[in-house]
Amino acid sequence: MLILVNDYKIQRLPYPFLRILWEKSKQKHFTCLSSKPSSAAMHTFVMALPNPSLPGNNVLTANYSTIPSSLSLKSNAAPLQNLQGKVENLYLISLSEQGKLDQVHRFFQQMDSAGVSVSLQTYQHLLQTCGNLQSLHHGRLIHERIRTQFQNPPGFLHNWLLKMYCECGSTWDAEKLFDEMPERCPLSWAIMMSAFAGQGWTGKVLAMFLKMKDLGINATPSIYISLLKSLLDSSLLDLGKQLHSQVIKSGFHGNVAMDTAVSNMYVKCGCLESAEWAFQKMEERNVITWTALMVGLTRAERKEDALRLFHRMVREDMEFDDFVFSITLKACAGLRDIILGLQVHGLLAKLGLESQVTVGSALVDFYVKCGDIDSANQAFERISEPNDVSWSAMIHGYTQIGDFEKCFEVFKSLRREGVVLNEFIYTNIFQACSALADLNLGTQVHGDAVKRRLVSYLHGESAMITMYGKCGQLDSAFQVFESMIVPDIVAWTSIIAACAYHGYASEALSLFRRMRTSGVRPNEVTFIAILTACSHSGLIKEAKQFLELMSTEYGLAPTIDHYDCLVDSYARAGQLNEALDLIQTMPFEPDAMSWKSLLGGCSIHRNFELGKIAAEKLLELDPQDTAAYILMFNLYASCGKWDEAASIRRMMAERDLKKEVGCSWITVKGKVHRFIVGDRHHPQTEEIYQKLEELKFSRDNINNAVLVSDGNNVSNELPQRKEQLLDHSERLAIAFGLIATPNDATILVFKNLRACKDCHEFAKHASLVTGRGITVRDANRFHHFRDGKCSCGDYW
Repeated sequence: MLILVNDYKIQRLPYPFLRILWEKSKQKHFTCLSSKPSSAAMHTFVMALPNPSLPGNNVLTANYSTIPSSLSLKSNAAPLQNLQGKVENLYLISLSEQGKLDQVHRFFQQMDSAGVSVSLQTYQHLLQTCGNLQSLHHGRLIHERIRTQFQNPPGFLHNWLLKMYCECGSTWDAEKLFDEMPERCPLSWAIMMSAFAGQGWTGKVLAMFLKMKDLGINATPSIYISLLKSLLDSSLLDLGKQLHSQVIKSGFHGNVAMDTAVSNMYVKCGCLESAEWAFQKMEERNVITWTALMVGLTRAERKEDALRLFHRMVREDMEFDDFVFSITLKACAGLRDIILGLQVHGLLAKLGLESQVTVGSALVDFYVKCGDIDSANQAFERISEPNDVSWSAMIHGYTQIGDFEKCFEVFKSLRREGVVLNEFIYTNIFQACSALADLNLGTQVHGDAVKRRLVSYLHGESAMITMYGKCGQLDSAFQVFESMIVPDIVAWTSIIAACAYHGYASEALSLFRRMRTSGVRPNEVTFIAILTACSHSGLIKEAKQFLELMSTEYGLAPTIDHYDCLVDSYARAGQLNEALDLIQTMPFEPDAMSWKSLLGGCSIHRNFELGKIAAEKLLELDPQDTAAYILMFNLYASCGKWDEAASIRRMMAERDLKKEVGCSWITVKGKVHRFIVGDRHHPQTEEIYQKLEELKFSRDNINNAVLVSDGNNVSNELPQRKEQLLDHSERLAIAFGLIATPNDATILVFKNLRACKDCHEFAKHASLVTGRGITVRDANRFHHFRDGKCSCGDYW
């Protein structure tokens, strides 16, 4: 829309200012004359505006960004001399509205040279702009100018200075000014207390409140609101109830802002019953009131109640904002309620809100948690300007579906483009590095996160513990853990699981005892970790004790996963009948893992009869599990039943099931080298196989029995496998490590499958002959080979 002011085009003015112009035009203040504005017409234009030098006007709500540039100190129009100072102050406000604070300071100099003063209301407007833009530098310059111009600035200007410093995050400057103020009105106290409350400094808020009371200053509603906002946890609930009582006694209740603050206080202090009571008692509610209670219900895992509140908002025809939709989608995501989530999405599309970053990010998170990564991606593409929360949700989605390469691709592109990152993005990348055992990238990301101060306390640190543990750097995992001030249960579980993964059961048990002594209560996942440590080390007695401890001391109900850990402990130790008894008597229907654990033990200990039962049960539950067929084949082969072993191969072929190809990899000088069985594509293939021949010769001459004497070794019955074993992927990776790394470096190899007995013996032999430390992480655990021995004690 265009409005002509003496042929001067003012384009697209905001509504408040447009209304003023339109109303004034009806009063004959605006006419269409020549193309060049006359001084008389401009005089009329200025007089039609609110007077910035008078208190109580609406100068702060008007928009001055379109004031003609001809209005400046350079104007020589005679009629404007009677308005000296007014136009200049309007121009300052215009520059401020446009965020041109540097030009404001340059114009100050011109005004000083012309002897024109800056009005109090203009300073007020400038300080408000500095606060809105969080421009502390310009705010301080304006404060210094005020000191110079006014010996005793009025109280309202002091309050605007306080507000500016608080909005810029400089509570230090605000406190200093507050202490210097000759007089402080209740608003001054309210501003400071509100700032402290925003920082979560409950102690400072209460100290100021008590000091104010000692000075005989009556608390205003805004002060009580600041006090209520500062109460952030359940330990302050009693204090919150006392303040609520004071509010009622002071007659401040019944106001929507006050009642909302009371309800929010109860939500933050974890007393939802009182929050709901206060909510029901309110005569008037705004959108903040509704959403605050929805947030509290969602955080308390009462997501159904939060959604019922949303339905009530719809029925009562309440206004909605972005946050209402965001918390509703969060509740839908928590419940995996795809139907309601889709309905909310449809409403957002109808309202045209999909492109807004707040709502769009919530949609992405909703679809990710519901496992629909394609819809998440589509929702992400509709966001006009994605922020760090949007990207974090997408990266989390890729992590959830196991597309870790995509995680890294997105992360690297964000860093290249200078996009603002957050702690959650780094936590997800740590998790991706854990899954891929990418130590090289993991250490780089760790350094980058530390440099940017974006290591999330507890969550990010726990993710790093897991990452270093799975990447074979247990020492680094311990360094991260010991650096934590107060580890939570996730951190304790992560370090216990890392020790279990490396086969260090005694360390895992010691950590568990430390955790209990520190007062941290274990959860179900913690017991999975400690039971796994017992299973990998043959600690059957301890495993049984921990399973009992769950319910007797901590009131935790063991799940099928906990019983499977105990079944695995029995099976690995050769107590197969006990394992079968547990499967048949435990308070759950056995799952595939129950029978797989028993079948694995039967394969190791050559119990054909029980193994056959376990295999049949396993295939009934999961006929597509290739691991079951491999275990059955190994069992038959180890017992010399070649016809049955051959039938397993035929069965796999008929069902189009293929054994996963074994792959091992090693990182040397930042580059990952991958090998598969019989691999001859590496540039150093000849050197690798020559090293294998050297190790084979040494082995044959030193202790030939190591290769063939093990009664469990299938190679006894298949002599032709002896040559094939040289081609196994982990042997190729170990050989390459021996020729490509310094003699004092530990060789770290990763494998996607469980290490076979023969290759396990090979690694022991290689560590003895070469004197090198060799670490192999297979699908189950880490094996640390030193001087011909393995950390697993040949028990895995």
